[in-house]
Amino acid sequence: MEYAFFEGKFVPIEEANINIKTNSFHYGTAIFEGLRAYWNEEHQQLYILFAQEHYERLLKNAKALFMELPYTAQELVDITVELLRKNNIKQDVYVRPIVYFKDLALTPKLIGYTPEIAIYTYNFGRYLDTSEGIRVKVSSWRRNDDNSIPARWKVAGAYVNSALAKTEALIAGYDEAIMLNSQGYLSEGSGENIFLIRDRVAVTPSLNEHILEGITRRTVINLLRNDLVVKVEERPIARSELYVADEIFLTGTAAEVTPVVEVDNRKVGTGKIGEITKQLQELYFNAVRGNIERYRSWLTPVYEK
Repeated sequence: MEYAFFEGKFVPIEEANINIKTNSFHYGTAIFEGLRAYWNEEHQQLYILFAQEHYERLLKNAKALFMELPYTAQELVDITVELLRKNNIKQDVYVRPIVYFKDLALTPKLIGYTPEIAIYTYNFGRYLDTSEGIRVKVSSWRRNDDNSIPARWKVAGAYVNSALAKTEALIAGYDEAIMLNSQGYLSEGSGENIFLIRDRVAVTPSLNEHILEGITRRTVINLLRNDLVVKVEERPIARSELYVADEIFLTGTAAEVTPVVEVDNRKVGTGKIGEITKQLQELYFNAVRGNIERYRSWLTPVYEK
């Protein structure tokens, strides 16, 4: 039997349902996170990646939308561990926590309502092709402005913006969209942060370019600087820089480290995964599976030994 954590208790997934009158269902006023847990066959262990960090971000974002939950980040980590155990997960899995106003009311506001949280698991697999790389298109849709719906928060309603861009790219025959901000500078993918390699320097949009404050983004910056000894610049990036980059890759909990091999019908570098991207992938995938001792602090083991 598959379980979810739903409004304060563990229930069979079939019982984890909301009413069609639920306020956040109508207005997109939900805050969510995405966590990955990786199965290590040799260790016979399931590791949740950056569990504490994801729940800290969830609670901060929820608070910004006037959603005060009666849980600490550590309590939510413990609930997630218990959920994974109850579901006896022994493979890679995606975990989706979502905070929403459960009230059966039709006024679009953020006060006077009751927030709740649900957590469930999803067999996600690879979100994008990390092995061969992907083709991307610069979208005609601009990323949300911070004074409109902040991209730094994972607000459900904001992802209509992402869905428009992603759909446009898919219809045009690409795998993913790259979005510019309202000033015309590079922002991010539809659901990923972006990095370019130019002359062995990594460049990525700064946090004030209307991007998600990505946990994987921050991790990759540290790996590039400390392990691969690659200089990282956080700055505004013009669209034209995409077309002269030596390497491009996307990062995110779902996307992991995804190479980009073509932008707007132009090959990136040789049209194959670049040297730095390949080294970064190997390092990242070994770390998230618990194979690098110095990065075990990233991980929360699910099963007791």
